[in-house]
Amino acid sequence: MNTVPISRMFYDRLAFGALLGSMLFCCGCGNKADDSRGKTQSLPVIKVQSTSAVVASNYSVRLEGQADAEIRPQVDGVLQGILVKEGDLVRKGQPLFRIDDSVYREQYSTALAAQHAAEAQAAVAHINTEKLLPLVENKVVSPVQLTTAKAQEQSAKAILEQAAATARAAKINLGYTVIKAPVGGYVGRIPYRQGTLLTKNQTQALTNLSDVTRMYAVFSISETEFERFKSVYAGNTIQEKIANVPSVKLTLSDGSVYNHEGKLESVSGGFDRTTGSIGLRAVFTNSEGLLRSGNSGTATLTTSYSGVLLVPQSATVELQDKVFAFVLQKGNKVKKQVISVSGKSGSNYIVTAGINPGDQIVTASVDKLQDGVLINPIPEGASAPANTSGSSPVKDR
Repeated sequence: MNTVPISRMFYDRLAFGALLGSMLFCCGCGNKADDSRGKTQSLPVIKVQSTSAVVASNYSVRLEGQADAEIRPQVDGVLQGILVKEGDLVRKGQPLFRIDDSVYREQYSTALAAQHAAEAQAAVAHINTEKLLPLVENKVVSPVQLTTAKAQEQSAKAILEQAAATARAAKINLGYTVIKAPVGGYVGRIPYRQGTLLTKNQTQALTNLSDVTRMYAVFSISETEFERFKSVYAGNTIQEKIANVPSVKLTLSDGSVYNHEGKLESVSGGFDRTTGSIGLRAVFTNSEGLLRSGNSGTATLTTSYSGVLLVPQSATVELQDKVFAFVLQKGNKVKKQVISVSGKSGSNYIVTAGINPGDQIVTASVDKLQDGVLINPIPEGASAPANTSGSSPVKDR
């Protein structure tokens, strides 16, 4: 009976196991390689066409009333009455405050009395002149006496005019003791209370009065934006271009859109040297009184373009201040292409260079896509094929 040494049996089994493992490993690797070579990523593509677009530009605005008037006393005195409340809507000429008028009433009475006395003196001087006229004609008195009488009459008239002016000034000051609204509008904060001593040179106003029947949205644009503004809108002059600007939308600070559209009204005469910007002003109606001076918001100016290329922002990748899109090439390979963007229209970029009408671009998974990769394109509106192995040529639909 022949016997095999135990050590030899061990090594034979070990070699057989190693051979079997190598075969299985090679088979597994071959299957994975075959699988990776057989699969091509299916991605949606769209054909870029020339179309029209509306570009919206947003600017932060400050709202101002048609008239914002500071109400200040024009005479000194004690504040005797506050005739309105904060937030009241007042009409032009309506009394707002009353200052103690006792001193000014006495001054007016004194001035009026002096005026009456001057009127009497002027009347006496006129009578004396009239009385001397026939006497001089009849050569009863010397002409010098008539000349003197006329001079006295002129002096009396001058005194009368001076007294009348003093009386008018006293009457004006008396009228200033009732402070009236110079314009219609809403009453602002009133920091003073009854009994406060007021002076015409005080630094703080009694209140502010805002006429908000029409509201101005004031904002600024840069020099570059102003040059684009001049090139986009039709017209030979700035006023003609302003007239061709579409209606302006106003978004309030809470995100709500104001229910009245406005109109661009004016452009300021020059650029601010500090900021390098130029001011614009749009006007909005405020018949419901919903807007107030000092409100903030966002004004939206729209510009219409025709014959432009629109590319979804989701179909682009931004890298180092450049925007890229993946353009489908022959053989269904993609090319990472730099595109030039001139603005936004909704969720789309307006592209001026980098792609041409009729080009097809990938619209999904672009952040993971590599230049030169082979894909299985799915035209817009088509369903993905059940079998994604291999590749097929692109067909226009």
